[in-house]
Formats: sequence, structure tokens, C-alpha cells
Amino acid sequence: MSEPVIGLLGIIILLILIFLRMPIGFAMALVGFGGFAVLSGIEGALSNLSSVPFRYVADYNFVVIPLFLLMGTLAANAGISRDLYRSANSWVGQIRGGLAMASIAAAGGFSAICGSSTATAVAMAKVAFPEMRRYNYDERLATGSLAAGGTLGILIPPSMGFIMYAILTEASVGQLFIAGIIPGVTQVIFYILAIYVVCLIDVKMGPPGPRTGLKDKFLSLRGTWSMLALFALVMGGIYLGWFTPSEAAAIGAFGALIISIAMRRLNFKIFGDSLVETGSTTAMVLLLIIGSMIFARFLAISKLPFVLAELVANLNVPALLVMAGILLFYIAIGCFLEIYSSVVLTIPIIFPTIMALGFDPIWFGVLVVRVCEVGLLTPPIGMNVFVIAGSTGVPTGKVFRGILPFFISDLLHISLLVAIPGISLFLVRMMMK
Repeated sequence: MSEPVIGLLGIIILLILIFLRMPIGFAMALVGFGGFAVLSGIEGALSNLSSVPFRYVADYNFVVIPLFLLMGTLAANAGISRDLYRSANSWVGQIRGGLAMASIAAAGGFSAICGSSTATAVAMAKVAFPEMRRYNYDERLATGSLAAGGTLGILIPPSMGFIMYAILTEASVGQLFIAGIIPGVTQVIFYILAIYVVCLIDVKMGPPGPRTGLKDKFLSLRGTWSMLALFALVMGGIYLGWFTPSEAAAIGAFGALIISIAMRRLNFKIFGDSLVETGSTTAMVLLLIIGSMIFARFLAISKLPFVLAELVANLNVPALLVMAGILLFYIAIGCFLEIYSSVVLTIPIIFPTIMALGFDPIWFGVLVVRVCEVGLLTPPIGMNVFVIAGSTGVPTGKVFRGILPFFISDLLHISLLVAIPGISLFLVRMMMK
């Protein structure tokens, strides 16, 4: 049996274990260990198993994971999401669908300091859904906008999706963060346009909210200073080259702590809860990384990714058609896996093909994170849908119906990012000059 065939069998066994509900990190480590043992002997497999966990967990660059997570959890627990929503609501709440638009705008702002989609969705649901229910918003639009807005947490930097991609491909975390800014802003615009169209068709979906005077609008901007300060500190420092992403993560976490104290919104319970949440999420992410690296080494010695890359590169079809097929594949697996699992499971296999086709790895990273976001809205998993359903008490089926306009918006936005790579790469090129 040839080495690539053994690699293919390993993938099949891995998929079987995943569908049998084995945790993906453990499944990848188990298959990677077994496949390595078949190809290189048990001693090589044991050596691989002993070296990989320490090498990656002890890597200084991985400190960005717990520190950015801590920054996001501190910001969420300090009520910054509530301040952002109140400010956005003051500006657009009085128009049709304005409360839903405000939740999207606030989610975009909160995503700039929180790299978690589910955390963004939960934070916005707590403050925005009661207001939309109060003004008789259709529950489909209300919950759909909250679920869709939560996905911005993965795209707008700092993003755990970009960090995972960078670890697996050795791409620049800083460049990926910068590349995600403009696509994140354009996605906010696409979602707001989707709400506008829905309410244009049926005004009962999102009745106008209360009017706010110009003075109150400007006064509401005071609630945005903490988000703007953290985002400017972290992303501005990376863009200007003042500090590395790892240093930016430490500064961001410390900044979130200081802001929480200055706003008198931090006590021992909130701080303890933030540390526990950060620790549990970090453990989950690191387990996925360890498993994926063990599995990736098995795939590397099986030569399967390179055989596939050569096969695809020699196909007599346009490269963009291959890219379209890859993106559709990501949307499909996103129906069953959340973003971290999707990225660690597929990137070791697909990335060599992307490089063989000559695509920019930073651009592809933005596309991968973007299409994986769609999986957070699509059945049967639809993580954000279940999170919003649990937070609001709205039936899951109704939330799924509510995300349809946003799903269409996602497809249009992804098409735009594919057609115009400069949207993702403009700031990166400016940064490198």
C-alpha cells in the first residue's frame, strides 16, 4: 500500500471518529500517531507524540491565544458591548430596522476587542434582544441579526480564526489581522443593507424605534471610547510596527483590565470568571492545535497533500474555479464543524494546493475565516443559532429562518472578496511599504 493511500485512509478513519463524537483534537492525535507508526515505526510515532505538545504549547508566539481571549472576556464582562449598543441605537434606532442595524454595528465594534464569535453573539443578545422585543420586532429578524452579528467576532481582528490559520501555515498574524479590517467593515455594511431590504419589503419586521436628539447622539459616543482606545492601541501598534502581535496581546489584555477598573466595572467575581473562561477556551484551542500538528506530520510523511496539490495544479481548469470549489467545500463542512475544527482539520491538506496555484496566503486566510463564519449560521450545527436561541428563548427553527437574508448577504460578500483581492490586501500592502 502506497504512502498517499495510507494518508487517505487516515483521513477516512478520522472522519469516522469525528462522526462517532470523539473530540476532534483527540481524534486527530490518535489517527496521526497511528498513521505515523505505520509509515515510520512505533519509535518515530512516540518521538513525534512526545515532542509536538511541548514544542507548540511552550512556543512564545502562542501567548497571543490566552491574552487576546482574556482581553475579550474582560471587555465583555465589563459591559462594553452594552455601551456600544446604546451608542449605535442612538444614531440609527429611529429608522426602519434601526435596532437590528444598531446590533450589527455594535457587534462590529465589540468584535474589534473580542476574537470570539459566540462571546460576541451572547454579549449582544443580552443588551439588544430585549429592546427589539419591546418595539415589536419580528423575532426572525431580531434573532437573525444577532446570530449574524456574532460572526463578526471571528473576522474583525483580533481574531482567533486568524491566529489558528497563522499557526498552521506560518503566516504573519499581524498581516492577517490588518487584512481582516476592511472585509470586516464591508461585512457590517452588507448586513445592514440586508436588514434595510427586509424592512423595505415588510416594515412590520423592524418598526422604527424612538427618536434621539442630535445632542444625545453625540453624548452617546462617550460609550465608545473604551473600544476605540483598545482597538487603536492593539491594531495601531501592530500596523505601525511598535510591537509584535504577542506584545499587542499583552498590552490589550492589560488595557482591558485597566479600563474595567477605571470604569468601576471589575470585581473579584468578574475577574475570576474571566480567568476561568479564558483558561477553558485556551485549553480547548491548544488541544486542537496539538492534535492537528500530530496529524499534519502524519500527512506530511504520507505525501498526500503534495500529491493532491500537484494533481489540482495540473488540472486544465481556471484557478479561480478551483478556489470556488474549495470555498464551497468549507461552507459545506461548516454545516457540521465549528471554525476551529474546520481550520485545523483542513488547512494541512488544502494549503499546499493553494500555494501550488499561486494564491496569496494572506488573502486565502481571510477567505477561509470568512466562509467558516457562514457555518456558524447554517444547519445542522449553526453554533451561533443555538447560542442565540438559548439566550433569547426563541425556537431554533425560527432563528434559522431569520438568518436567510444574512446568508444571502454572506454569499454576495464572499463573491466580492474573491473578485477583488485588494479589499483584503490593501492595508497589508500599505503596511509593508
